[in-house]
Amino acid sequence: MKVAIQGRAQDSQKALYEAAGIELVEGTCSNEAEMIELIGDADGAQVGILPLTTRKVMESCSNLKVVSRFGVGVDSIDIEAATELGVIVCNVPGSNTTEVADHAMSLMLMLTRRLYDLVTHVRAGDWADNPRAMGQHTGKIRRLAGHTVGIIGFGNIGRAFATRIRGFGVRRILAFDPYVNQLAGDLYGVELVDLETLLKESDCISCHCSATDESKGIIDAAALKMMRPTALLVNTARGPIVDGEALADALEAGEIEAAALDVTEVEPIESSNRLLKIPNCFVTPHVAAMSATFISETAVMQAQNVINVLTGEKPHGLANPEVIKTIAVMRGGNPGRWTDVPDFSTALQV
Repeated sequence: MKVAIQGRAQDSQKALYEAAGIELVEGTCSNEAEMIELIGDADGAQVGILPLTTRKVMESCSNLKVVSRFGVGVDSIDIEAATELGVIVCNVPGSNTTEVADHAMSLMLMLTRRLYDLVTHVRAGDWADNPRAMGQHTGKIRRLAGHTVGIIGFGNIGRAFATRIRGFGVRRILAFDPYVNQLAGDLYGVELVDLETLLKESDCISCHCSATDESKGIIDAAALKMMRPTALLVNTARGPIVDGEALADALEAGEIEAAALDVTEVEPIESSNRLLKIPNCFVTPHVAAMSATFISETAVMQAQNVINVLTGEKPHGLANPEVIKTIAVMRGGNPGRWTDVPDFSTALQV
């Protein structure tokens, strides 16, 4: 069997594939055609965010059985096409929960403590030469204690963020997630509410929902108008959750106080984007998940996903469980890409 890795394999991955007797090929891809050339006749593939793993890629690679995505999200893979074609899509759930929750907390503190402005002005010499200039920033420093924080999306990362923000003595923690009940909220001291209530009553809002058709543009012009003029917005989830143009309009009009984003609608964000020109908007380059620990642990889990599927074992994360039915039908007739591969279906739950 053969596995293609988009990028360079780590030593830990090479060791796992060698032990499993699987051939490994590596390559850097910048577009769909290069993805097809790299994966070719491979049985499995490890992919990242870009280029997208499209229907054309999977249709063109007729041996492909499993795609393992780096990290938690799988929105860069055409899940519907993969399921139709009998290609298993895996991720590594929980691998970056700590890092993203930490980054969201850091961005929130940057906004409330005015850290960027203060560091910038000290470096410019204002503390020594123009102390009055510092006053315009120190006077806007805010405390988190006693205020209400809203969390949009209450999965693993949203819950990890809740445990962090509670330590700052906030008065209330609200969460909106239509797939989570109040019992789960009770475990974290969080009140589950509808989106409108969260937007209207929160002083600070942090986004942690997945990228879906339902969540796309959930923070749009109408949502921003519901928020308090002193509200702070943080997004470390996915760019399309926030309408960038609407956010720029709201910040410029003073409808909300400030925003900090680790993700944007188009990545990398263009240098001419309005959000980068607005002084009360701060953007980091989609690095919330990053740490040396995350990279090393995820590399191993990503390789294990591919090896486990190809050897009939359960992967760490299955993003398209309906594919099991597709593969069962294929095995009952012309198995195609699943010829001579062990049946793993009993190890998984649909």
